Amino acid sequence: MNLDLKNKRAIVCGSTQGIGKAVALELALMGANVTLIARNEESLKKAKADLANNGSQLHSYLCADFSEPQKLKELVEQFIQRSGPVHVLINNTGGPPSGPIIKAKTDEFISAFNNHLICNHILVQACVEGMKNGGYGRIINIISTSVKAPLPNLGVSNTIRAAVGNWAKTMANELGVFGITVNNVLPGATATQRLSGIIETKASKTNVSNDEIKQEMLHEIPLGRFAEAAEIANAVAFLASPAAAYINGINLPVDGGRTANL
Repeated sequence: MNLDLKNKRAIVCGSTQGIGKAVALELALMGANVTLIARNEESLKKAKADLANNGSQLHSYLCADFSEPQKLKELVEQFIQRSGPVHVLINNTGGPPSGPIIKAKTDEFISAFNNHLICNHILVQACVEGMKNGGYGRIINIISTSVKAPLPNLGVSNTIRAAVGNWAKTMANELGVFGITVNNVLPGATATQRLSGIIETKASKTNVSNDEIKQEMLHEIPLGRFAEAAEIANAVAFLASPAAAYINGINLPVDGGRTANL
């Protein structure tokens, strides 16, 4: 099985912690030159230092805030002009705040739409010509199982994640002819800072302990545990590899069996 990404350049968004960092680490182990994108430069420096280096890899980072799409566009386009084409793009952004949809403010939808779909689109547009010219392209969007079944108390997230899922499927249909694949990885509950925050918020609102909320969530997962970030990264890394060349336009849940439908 060909999992070699040597001489391939990868951009990984949201890559200073959690799933994004785990993906960056895995792609580096597979030989890719990884460019991290996040908004905190000190965290980016630390994450870059953690990447595996085989002597020929040239890892880098870009400091960008996804709440400013135009600045992101300029930064990435300038980077590609300097450094050359990107072969693997991992779109990954922290989810919107939790809460029932009926209480969501319209600005929350607009903000989430910009942070997720618009920034994803900007990054794809910046990278796609290089993928076409290089004969290799992998676009992988880390979304949520809410694409298949909306999750309770995540009104804004459910809405925007579904939009990203349909955007990605449309893109897969258009880019497949160039040998560029577009796929979505749908993580279930994963042991990250975001999950801890969700548990704490729900516990405080329902006046129960964090452990009770945790056990309630675990009861919904057939494997009986939360995912590790590295387990999500393994799925992403496979889709980024040459071995996954004929997998295109899919939603891949990595959730321990929690999603009720196929």
